[in-house]
Amino acid sequence: MKIPKRLQPLVDDGLIDEIVFQLQSGKEAQVYVVRCGNELRCAKIFKEASKRSFKQAVQYQEGRQVRNSRRARAMSKKTRYGQREQESAWLNAEVDALYRLSGAGVRVPEPHGFVDGVLLMEMIVDEEGGPAPRLDDVKLSEEQAIEYHHRIVVDVARMLSAGLVHGDLSEFNVLVGREGPVIIDLPQAVDAAGNNNASRMLLRDVDNMRRSFGRYAPSLLNTDYGLEIWSLYEAGELYPDYPLTGTFDRDNASVDVSDLLEVIEDVREEEQERRRREQEQDEEDRDLSQ
Repeated sequence: MKIPKRLQPLVDDGLIDEIVFQLQSGKEAQVYVVRCGNELRCAKIFKEASKRSFKQAVQYQEGRQVRNSRRARAMSKKTRYGQREQESAWLNAEVDALYRLSGAGVRVPEPHGFVDGVLLMEMIVDEEGGPAPRLDDVKLSEEQAIEYHHRIVVDVARMLSAGLVHGDLSEFNVLVGREGPVIIDLPQAVDAAGNNNASRMLLRDVDNMRRSFGRYAPSLLNTDYGLEIWSLYEAGELYPDYPLTGTFDRDNASVDVSDLLEVIEDVREEEQERRRREQEQDEEDRDLSQ
């Protein structure tokens, strides 16, 4: 197939040997399956900020550290240079998160480099060796749902132990690979210690997973991993393979009504976003099949 303009430099430099096919074209990025030597990998081309639907909200950027003081000052301003620096930091966030989480034992695609806004990474495959489907596109048995939910919850805890919260975890950014679920799409990952919204985002992430897997295993709907994980983190007792129970004693916890209302509103907005993504994905699938 014709080499996309953004991938041409990687082909010229020998990082990519062949463009095999386009896997996905969404509002945030385009993903191609490429051959690198004897391996098939994915090349994710991030779209420009003006062409993406995901907003770089302040709630996601809060707490992110910028080592270069000049860059940090520029990013705080609305100059053209400052916007470019902010965009660069946003794109690098996913790359940094992948390396950090891969090293922490979280099942994410293994990164293989980031060049000119293109992320080269492991291609997650299904049983037949083809591109793995999203969680939203598969049907699970009750046993599979319980097992996969447990793996995701463990990975969320490992992620938090590494200091990060996904922030947008749903059935749309979990792939079901040959060996189980794989978490993807991390440009909005937030710093757990430096972001005031981290606890709310983690509870939302876990709740999304509970509802998604709970469609196949109703017993999961009675679990409370989110509050358990966050309470352990706050107490300094969370470690990567902590034996989670899925229970939390709410009687001993004070309830902040404003926080509770925010969580409810987030869930409502998430459901609206989920339906919008479903519609966009259906349209995208129809376009790719034509």
